[in-house]
Amino acid sequence: MTRSGEQMHVGTERREAGRARLPKYVVTEEGQRTVPVRHEEVRVEREPLTDANVDQAMPGPEICEAEHEVTLDEEKPVVQTEAVPVERIRLDTEEHAEEGTVHGQVRKEQIEAEGVDEGDDRRS
Repeated sequence: MTRSGEQMHVGTERREAGRARLPKYVVTEEGQRTVPVRHEEVRVEREPLTDANVDQAMPGPEICEAEHEVTLDEEKPVVQTEAVPVERIRLDTEEHAEEGTVHGQVRKEQIEAEGVDEGDDRRS
């Protein structure tokens, strides 16, 4: 007769323990910068004619109504944005080892002899 018993074999198995996500979203921040700007203003200059500067004066037309126009320029601050890479981000995993205890039951067979004298050593 053969008596059998179970042996406990302990190992590991991989299973999903959770998930990690890396969502990307957009936030808008107000920015403020100071930039120098220039503009032109008109100024009327009057110079009386004298004997010393009369030859530099342009001869005027006959007396009439006329108009002279000057275009004034100015600078306005403008904003332009550009998307530029600033950082690389990725998810990585690290494996950590620790010890875990498992509990299990093993069965074994018992054989008891019946009708055998107590002094007989042929028990199994």
